[in-house]
Amino acid sequence: MTEHDPVAEHMTLPALTLGVGREVVLPRAAEAMVWSGVGQPLACVAVPGVLLRPGDVLVEVELATVCGSDVHRVLGHRSAAKPLVLGHEQIGRIVAVTERSYAANGMPLRVGQRVVWSVAVSCGTCPRCRRGVPQKCLELVKYGHERMQRGWELSGGFASHVQVRGGTAVVVVDEQVPATVLAPASCATATVVAALGAASALVPLAGATVLVIGGGMLGVTACAMATDAGALVLVSDPDPARRQLALAFGAAAVADPGASRESPTGVASVLAALQDAGAAEPTIALELSGARLAVHTAIDLIGIGGVVVLVGSVSPGEPLLLDPESIVRRLITVRGVHNYTPDDLQQAVTYLSGAWHRHPFSALVGTTFPLEKADAALTLAATARHPRVGITPQQPATLG
Repeated sequence: MTEHDPVAEHMTLPALTLGVGREVVLPRAAEAMVWSGVGQPLACVAVPGVLLRPGDVLVEVELATVCGSDVHRVLGHRSAAKPLVLGHEQIGRIVAVTERSYAANGMPLRVGQRVVWSVAVSCGTCPRCRRGVPQKCLELVKYGHERMQRGWELSGGFASHVQVRGGTAVVVVDEQVPATVLAPASCATATVVAALGAASALVPLAGATVLVIGGGMLGVTACAMATDAGALVLVSDPDPARRQLALAFGAAAVADPGASRESPTGVASVLAALQDAGAAEPTIALELSGARLAVHTAIDLIGIGGVVVLVGSVSPGEPLLLDPESIVRRLITVRGVHNYTPDDLQQAVTYLSGAWHRHPFSALVGTTFPLEKADAALTLAATARHPRVGITPQQPATLG
C-alpha cells in the first residue's frame, strides 16, 4: 500500500458477510484508487486476493470512463460514503468465475469473455424486484457508490479489477467494438435506453419531434438513438461545442437555452421554425441536465399528449412550481427515470455494437489516463471539455 492509505486501518471497514466462496490469489495484487474526501488525492490500495461468493466473477478492467456523478462526488456536490472506489462505467475481461455465474441472458459466464455490467446489484427476490423494478431493489448496492468494505474492496471501476457480485446484470460484448464505445454503456447508454423506453411506452418515437435538453454524453446518445428510431430531434445546450457535437449525432436542429425569448437561436424559436417547416409539435422531451429552469422549459414546451422524462434531477435542489391545470388540459405525462433494468443494458450494448459505425461514439472519450493518474482524469472531466475521460490500468496506446 502507498503511504497515503485511507484504509490502512483495515479493521475499521465494515465487513461483508462472506459465506462460502472461492478464494482467488492474484499473481500481481490488484490496485484500486480510493477516494477519502473532498480535496484529498486518490490513494492506490493493493488488494492481493479476493473471496468470490457464488455468482460472483472477477473482471480485469480494460477501460473505465469518468461519469459526471464521479466528478460531483469528488467536488462535494453529492454526498458519498468514504472511503470509496469511484467508477461505474467500465469494460473488462473475466479472469475468474464461480458456480452460478451467469450473464443477463442466462448463459454461463466463462474466463476470457469481454463484458460490461450494470451499475446496480439487485437481490432478485424483494417486492420491487418481483414487480419488475430491480433498479430500485430494497437491497440495492451500486458500483462506485458504496463505502469500501472488507470482502468487497474492488467495488468500483477506478481499479485494475472489479469484483462483480452475483445479482449484477453482466452482458458479454463483441471483441471488435472499441472499449471507448462500450465502457459508457454501464451508465450513460443504458440510462438513455431507459429514458427513451419510458417515453416510447406512451408516444411512438417514429415520426415524433423530440426535445433533448442537455447535450452532454447522455444528450448526444439520446439524439443518435431517437434519430435512428425515426424521430426528429432538437438538442438544447448552452455550450456551442456541445451543440455542434449534437449535429454530428443526427440532431435536426440545436438551440441555446440562454438566448433571449425573441432570439432565433432560443429553444421556443427553433421549435417554432421546425414546425413552420412541417415538423410535428414536440411530444417527447428528455430533461438530462438537471437544471431547474430546464425542467420548466420541458414542461412548458411539450405538446398535447406529450411525455416529459426527467433524468438529470439526481441532486437536491429547490422545488419547482408547476401549473397542474396546464398539465391536465394538455394531457401531459411526467415520468422519472433513475438507474435501469438488465434489459436496458442489453439493449444499450446491442445498439452501440451497430451504431458506432454510424455515429462518432468512439470519439466521445477525449483523453485516456493511466490508473495512477486518476486524479488528473477527474480534474479534466470536471472541465466538461470532453463528454467522457478515460482511465485504464494498462498504458494506453495514445493519449488524446
